[in-house]
Amino acid sequence: MTDLKSLFANNVEWADQIKAEDPQFFNKLVAQQNPEYLWIGCADSRVPANEIVGLLPGELFVHRNVANLVIQTDLNCLSVLQFAVEYLKVKHIMVTGHYGCGGVKAAMEHKQLGMLDYWVRNVRDVYFAQQEKLDEIDDPEERIDRLCELNVVQQVANVSHTNIVQNAWAQGQPLSIHGWIYSIKDGLLRKLVDPIHCIEQVDQHYHMV
Repeated sequence: MTDLKSLFANNVEWADQIKAEDPQFFNKLVAQQNPEYLWIGCADSRVPANEIVGLLPGELFVHRNVANLVIQTDLNCLSVLQFAVEYLKVKHIMVTGHYGCGGVKAAMEHKQLGMLDYWVRNVRDVYFAQQEKLDEIDDPEERIDRLCELNVVQQVANVSHTNIVQNAWAQGQPLSIHGWIYSIKDGLLRKLVDPIHCIEQVDQHYHMV
C-alpha cells in the first residue's frame, strides 16, 4: 500500500506543478479535447508517448498495445482510430514502434507464448515475408530491431487500408499517416517512411472508396 500511496502523492505534486505554471490549465482541459495527433504505440512502460514528444495532456490522443499493431479485427484500435479521425478530426496519425520491442522479439521465437501467440501473429507474418533478408543479419539484436522497423511500416500500411482513413481522404479531410521508431537507448525518434496523405499513395488492391 505504501507504494500506491506514493503514486497519489506524486499525482498531487504533479497537479500542483501544472496549476502553478498555468492556473487555468485544468479548466481549459475540461472544456474541450482538441488534439491534432493520434499516437498508435507500444504498451511498453519505457515509451511514454506525451513525454517523448513534449506534449501536455489534451494535445495527443493515444492508443497503445503490445508491439503497436493495427489489426483489422481489433475493434479497440479501430474504435480509437474512428473516434480520432471522425470526431476529433486529428491531422496526423503516428504509428510509433521502438527498438528492442518484446512483442516483436516474441514473434520471432519458435515457441508457444499463450495468448500472445495470437496477438503477435501479424508480426510473424511480417517476419515470414522478410525472413530471407532478416536471416542474413547475423547480430540477433540488430535482426530484432530491423523487424521492429518493418513492423512499423506494415502497421502504417494497415492504417491506410482502413475505410476510416480512406473515407476521410475522400471527404477532403487533411490527414497524414507517419511511421516512426523510438530508441530507448538515446530517447530519440526516427522517421521510417514518407508520410501517406492521400489514396493515391495506397496500393490499388486496398482501395475501398
